[in-house]
Amino acid sequence: MAKLQQFLLDKGYTKVKLHLTQTNHFEIKATINGHKGLFILDTGASSSCVGFEAIETFNLKVKDSEIKAAGAGATDMDTKMSKKNKVKIGKWKNDKVVLVLFNLSHVNTALINHNSKPVDGIIGADILKKGKAIIDYEKKFLYLKL
Repeated sequence: MAKLQQFLLDKGYTKVKLHLTQTNHFEIKATINGHKGLFILDTGASSSCVGFEAIETFNLKVKDSEIKAAGAGATDMDTKMSKKNKVKIGKWKNDKVVLVLFNLSHVNTALINHNSKPVDGIIGADILKKGKAIIDYEKKFLYLKL
């Protein structure tokens, strides 16, 4: 597997360590608008999300949204949107990330009930696509193209 790592680094990728939780999710640290947070890496989430309580934490400019969120056992949840956010994961960064905001309490309750830490949000497929992500599940690394 060292061959994969070297190949990707030679191709201009950066690697970011992933932490596997008790709930079998990967956690990842990321920075939004200069403020650090803890996130679940979710390849099945179409959009990256943060909880309503993170609006001040990440200095988000928020607008109402007609879109309803669904996932993780909840449906028809009200959302808000925040555009043009600066997201940094390891050395990778993008200054034009749209984030969906919704009530993450059901996600964090489930995590806490399984002895995992609560998270600030979810890194979804939108960011993974922008970063041309490759996940090494065995070694627990995320690679993003710089």
